[in-house]
Amino acid sequence: MGIRLYLAMLFFTIALYPFDKQRRVPHAQCYWWSDILLYFNPYWKMKIIGLENIDKKKTYVIVANHQSLADIIVLYQIKSQFKWVAKESLFKIPVLGWCMSLAKHIKLERGDFSSIKKIYREAAEWLKQDMSVLFFPEGTRSETGEVGEFQNGAFKLAIKEKVPVLPILINGTRDSIPKGGRQFSAKIFCTLRVFPAVETASLGPDDFDRLKDEIRSGIVAGLAQC
Repeated sequence: MGIRLYLAMLFFTIALYPFDKQRRVPHAQCYWWSDILLYFNPYWKMKIIGLENIDKKKTYVIVANHQSLADIIVLYQIKSQFKWVAKESLFKIPVLGWCMSLAKHIKLERGDFSSIKKIYREAAEWLKQDMSVLFFPEGTRSETGEVGEFQNGAFKLAIKEKVPVLPILINGTRDSIPKGGRQFSAKIFCTLRVFPAVETASLGPDDFDRLKDEIRSGIVAGLAQC
């Protein structure tokens, strides 16, 4: 299935190269890939809540908690255009990494301060082009399922660019591909919940902590209800 996705993305990248500089069509191929993996897998059951909170005409800084590599599959169920901010090692995974490169996602080199500055410049450029950007603000996958502390960058960026933040809760994927693994494991029931977007137009540079805490608290409270 992964090879078919890659070939489809490669075809549309080449065929539409002069017309689709943002790689929207290659990105959209991941929707059917996600559908097939989720709906035809007898061990996975998924509940999706809150898709009505996504305005396809708006640009967002999307933030989601992070439980496993399976979150990538699950998040394509929002059927929206965005660029991931993902660690460099994911781009090195055969097929998955090739697809991420074709879609022009944003590569983060861990521990490299210049890379961190670069990804925020790159993310800002995408936002200016009306392309949403998706962050995992915990910075790494949770080992316990609990929500870790959020890093500041996504929230500073949203305020600076005056872009609303779209919070997403993911629950139940941790046991499917746990941290350190790449193989699907046990039968799972997972939930994806999209919260209403939080506007940033009236916020100033010093409000990022309040914005960060508000969004993290909402996701934590949502997890407690799952």
